[in-house]
Amino acid sequence: MHSKNKHQSKYDFHLLCEASPILGRYVFINQFGLETIDFADPEAVLALNEAILKKDYQVTWWQIPKDFLCPPIPGRADYIHEVGDLLKSSFDRLPTGGMIKVFDVGVGANCIYPIIGVAEYNWNFIGSDVEKGAILSAQKIVDNNHHLTSKVELRMQKNRKHIFQGLLTKDEIIDVTICNPPFHSSEKEAHSASQRKIKNLGLKNSQLNFGGVHHELWCEGGEQSFILNMIHESSLISHQCLWFTTLVSKKEHIVFFKNKLHFFNPKIVKIIEMNQGNKKSRILAWSFFDYLEHKKWGLKRWT
Repeated sequence: MHSKNKHQSKYDFHLLCEASPILGRYVFINQFGLETIDFADPEAVLALNEAILKKDYQVTWWQIPKDFLCPPIPGRADYIHEVGDLLKSSFDRLPTGGMIKVFDVGVGANCIYPIIGVAEYNWNFIGSDVEKGAILSAQKIVDNNHHLTSKVELRMQKNRKHIFQGLLTKDEIIDVTICNPPFHSSEKEAHSASQRKIKNLGLKNSQLNFGGVHHELWCEGGEQSFILNMIHESSLISHQCLWFTTLVSKKEHIVFFKNKLHFFNPKIVKIIEMNQGNKKSRILAWSFFDYLEHKKWGLKRWT
C-alpha cells in the first residue's frame, strides 16, 4: 500500500468498536484466536466501513441504501494518495487545501473518495453520478457531516452516454479527475467475477458482500467502452483539467488505452501500479499539458 495509507496493518477491532459500537455485533474470535468479522456478510462489511470512517476520517454519520456499492476503504485510500503524488509531481510539493478541485466520476451512494480526500488533504470535490438514488444518498452523507458541506458538491449526470459533458461550464477549472469505472460488460460477467473473488477468499456465502447496483458494476462494453468515452470527452475539455485519471481493472487493457490515447495527443501519459495484499490494480493518468505548463498551472492555482 501507499506509505501514507492508514490501513497498513490488520484492523484494530477494539478501537473500531469504540468508534462504532454496532460493529461489536459482528466481531468474533476465529480459529486462530484473532478478532475478525465474516467478510461474506454484507451487514458486517457495512458496519466495518462505518467504523473505519468514524475512527479514521472524521465521519459522524454514514449510511448507504441497500444493494449500493460498499467499497473496500483501504484501496480507495490508496487511489487518493496516489493522486496526491501525481499532483506533487506537477509542482514538486503536495498541494493541499481548498485550492485543489477534484472531479469524482461516479461518486456513488457511499461518497467514499470525497470523504477520504477531504480528511487527508482538505481538497474540494465535485461528485457526479447517473443514478439519482446515489446522488441523494451521497448528499445525505454530506449534509450530515458538517466538515463536508462546504467541500463537496454533487451533480447529476442526466445523460448516461456522457461523462463530463453537461456538467462543467466552459470556464470551470478542475485539477484532477478520479474514476472507479464499471469494470464489467454485463450482469453475468459481474456475477462470475464476484464468484471468483469469493472462491479465492475461501468464503462460503455466495452473496455480494460489497453490493453494487447496475451502473456501479457493469455497462455496455465494460471498462474498455467507458474509459474510451472518458478519453474522448477529456479531449473536449483538455484546457480545463490538469490531470485525468481512472482505475483500470484489467492489465491487458492498458496497451489498448495507451494506443487510443495516442490519437488525442496528450503530452503526458502515466501508469501507476497499486498493490493491496494479493490484489493488483492500476491507475491510468494523462494530461494535455507538458511539464513546463504544469509548473505554470501550480504557480497560478496552488500558491
